[in-house]
Amino acid sequence: MLVWFLPLFLLFLLLGLPVFFGMLAAPGLLLWMNGQERDLALLYRNVYNGIDSFPLMAIPFFMLAGELMNRGGITLRLVEFSQALMGHFRGGLAHVNVLSSMLFAGLSGSAVADTSALGSMLIPAMEREGYTRRFAAAITAASSVIGPIIPPSGIMIIYAYVMGESVAALFLAGIVPGILVGVGLMIAVKLMADRYGFPASRGKATWGERGQASLKAFFPLLTPVIILGGILAGVFTPTEAAAVAAAYAIVIGMFVLRTLRPSDLPDVLMRSAMTSAVVLLLVGAAMAFKTVVSLSYAPQILADYILSLSQNPLVLLFLINLLLFVVGMFLDAGPAIIILGPILGPIFVSLGVDPIHFAIIMSVNLTVGLATPPMGLVLFVASSVSGERVETIARAILPFLLVEIIVIFLITFIPEVSMTVPRLFGFAD
Repeated sequence: MLVWFLPLFLLFLLLGLPVFFGMLAAPGLLLWMNGQERDLALLYRNVYNGIDSFPLMAIPFFMLAGELMNRGGITLRLVEFSQALMGHFRGGLAHVNVLSSMLFAGLSGSAVADTSALGSMLIPAMEREGYTRRFAAAITAASSVIGPIIPPSGIMIIYAYVMGESVAALFLAGIVPGILVGVGLMIAVKLMADRYGFPASRGKATWGERGQASLKAFFPLLTPVIILGGILAGVFTPTEAAAVAAAYAIVIGMFVLRTLRPSDLPDVLMRSAMTSAVVLLLVGAAMAFKTVVSLSYAPQILADYILSLSQNPLVLLFLINLLLFVVGMFLDAGPAIIILGPILGPIFVSLGVDPIHFAIIMSVNLTVGLATPPMGLVLFVASSVSGERVETIARAILPFLLVEIIVIFLITFIPEVSMTVPRLFGFAD
């Protein structure tokens, strides 16, 4: 009877029940009907146990660092730096949007923060330059998924926590895929700019202007270097690195750039606390949900079914990518990783797929799901920022989603794309 928890959960989602409550109500109802009161108590106890983890403390600290840098005007400096480098190209502001997302990814690791921070500046600017609002919102949403791929990444922290992998290895494995997504989106913008005659946003910057923009962005761009460098050098753990990033953001904003005031801190702390609470509650509910997954023998049933389809890892990876893409349309990346990671990960590791490689396949695929209709979270954020309807943005984003799907298959079938950097640092054979 417990195997019905997943269809019931999907039914609750279709009825509009929030994901957090659906994750607890679906298995809880079935356990109660099955007379398993002891397991029901364990289910809800695991909500707290799932959150009570030192590695997961990295998530609120990274959220805080992103909020501090956004409030301190650092986002604007990244945009100015990107514009100095690429603003003179045809479709310049669209290129600036993508490059800014790649740079912002190294600060926050959040697609939602990226869409909100960059969209509020770049969507109105692109509209003034002659772009349609739906195109500006679509490229903002599409490029924001780079945020959780390039380190630091909250999604990869969750995966490492659930699956017992190295956070540093996953961070390193995400660098090249994140760059590939950004380059792919720029190629798509270039093709569309030539076809539709997009404008350049400015004349070519002089080397002096580029140097000045680089100096303004220097301290913010040191953030990912400090985070990754400290972790790889063994100076601090990923959680400590997140705390260092938040402290660094305060120092840079208040004392170096002097763009952050003490009066800004209460609102920054409140916003980061609210965002972190949403993420951690979902993680706690997903860990409780995972308890029922194990009780229902669903992993064994699904594993047997998957292996009955084919013994060829390449065929199975193709099918799993299709499954993950569909899951990403309806379920947020964090809960999906916690639910499906323990089921799918061991199957593919037993077939010879490197665990870090599979982690990146899963993380990137589900991250792209954040921009995929009908339930892609960043589509709703882009709609809120731009004032454009979600369905309009969803249609405009399709060419960019095609680029991201191509990158997913490159990552899947060419392991060197994600594995080369971790191997250079000794994290994989």
